[in-house]
Amino acid sequence: MPVDETRGGEPTVRDAISAPDAEGRPRRTTRRFPLFTKDTARPEGGGRAAPGDAPAPARQWPMLVVLSTVALGLLLTALDVFRIGMLVVGAALLAGAVLRWVLPSVGMLAVRSRFTDIVTYGILGVVIVLLALMAQPDPWLRIPFVKGILHFTISR
Repeated sequence: MPVDETRGGEPTVRDAISAPDAEGRPRRTTRRFPLFTKDTARPEGGGRAAPGDAPAPARQWPMLVVLSTVALGLLLTALDVFRIGMLVVGAALLAGAVLRWVLPSVGMLAVRSRFTDIVTYGILGVVIVLLALMAQPDPWLRIPFVKGILHFTISR
């Protein structure tokens, strides 16, 4: 909203203003993201995943789903079901990437921009799943060049 020039440039009640700038003047706010980030901005999609009158767990259900799945995977890992537990942890991160991609608001699951979150959750999930599949003894997945790289790095 524009500042009312008839009142000497002072903002009125109908103007959207934020905290004062370096000179102490109130700034006009906008919902558009700035071209250059000068402060910490809420990530896109970082709003509530449920209405504000819903209880706190319901507002953050995407984060709770991912965290509870990771906790289940870590519990399975602690109970000597290592490979299955790590597959569940990797699947939880991949599910977080899918939730971040599909849902417009994911609450605290949104940490950075949508693209960065999807790439980060996706890469970490794929790496954990691949490492769980290649874990010794008796790996479920064998990639030929990995054995050569391991042999080269250990023999030096």
